[in-house]
Parts: sequence; structure tokens; C-alpha cells
Amino acid sequence: MIRFILLQNRQGKTRLSKWYVPFNAVEKFKIESEIHRAVVTRDPRNTNFLEYRSYKIIYRRYAGMFFIFCVDMNDNELGILELIHLFVEVLDGYFGNVCELDLVFHFDKVYRILDELLLAGEVSETSTSKIIAIMKSVDKMD
Repeated sequence: MIRFILLQNRQGKTRLSKWYVPFNAVEKFKIESEIHRAVVTRDPRNTNFLEYRSYKIIYRRYAGMFFIFCVDMNDNELGILELIHLFVEVLDGYFGNVCELDLVFHFDKVYRILDELLLAGEVSETSTSKIIAIMKSVDKMD
């Protein structure tokens, strides 16, 4: 199960966070800063997996953004890496070459895409075309 998702830039600003388990605000801030330090200082030749508390952090860097997923220890790392890539593909397909500003100014749409992709920390839809079609139909309603 996915515990939480963070999208952070290289400076450590969190552009999106989705928590599937409850944490208080102080603990969330502490977790975000600890994970950012661990991910940014990591040698790029190392794997994109690391242990954090009793969880596993799986991340991938796209341009200046880090897509970070925290999962249970027994979850498949490569499956989560594929899920991160799928999320980025859907964002790219919807926004057309997504950038950090899209995440900032259209955060509601990014959360909606994430909600189509995941449900309560579990994968719900894996078809990029279906998710983009749903998003476009919701846009027509707005």
C-alpha cells in the first residue's frame, strides 16, 4: 500500500502531497524535510529505493522534480517505479509537456489525475488514455 506521495523540487518545496495514512502537520513537515534531504544528497548512481523508518521510499527525478512514493516494505519497487512513470505520462498527456508551474497553478487537476490513478493508496486505473479521457470529459462539464 502507498502511504504517501510527495512531489518536491530540488530546493525542497513540496508541490504536491497526498497522504493515505494520518499524520499531524508537524510530523508531515518533518517527514517531508527528512525525505528531501535523503533523496537530494543521494548519489545518482545508487538505486532509487531507500529505507525510511519501517517503510520504503521509491523516487524518480524528472527534470527538476522528485516524484517520491512511500510504500510498505513488501511492495514491489519496480512496480512503483512504473507507477511513477505512468503518473508522469498521464500528466504529460494531459498538460502537454508538464512542468513545475502546471503542478503549482493546476494543483486541483493534478490531484484529480492522482485520484483517478489511485484509490486509498492502491492502484485503481492503469490506462493513460482512459484517465486523460475522463479528465477531458470533466473539463467539458466545468
